Amino acid sequence: MTNLTAKDVEVLTHLLTGEEMACKKARIYANTLMDTALAEEMENISRMHAERFSALYAMLGGKA
Repeated sequence: MTNLTAKDVEVLTHLLTGEEMACKKARIYANTLMDTALAEEMENISRMHAERFSALYAMLGGKA
């Protein structure tokens, strides 16, 4: 892994925040939707955001 600059860390932190919020919102929608198909799709979207969060976190040197 290469050394990250302060700007790299800033950008990754911003992206992490966005992915975390998107994951939480999709999970909330999945739990409140009455349509089963839509709820399942929102759960899938939540899972994809969680996976991207883990990948970004790993770039920062975390143990995701």
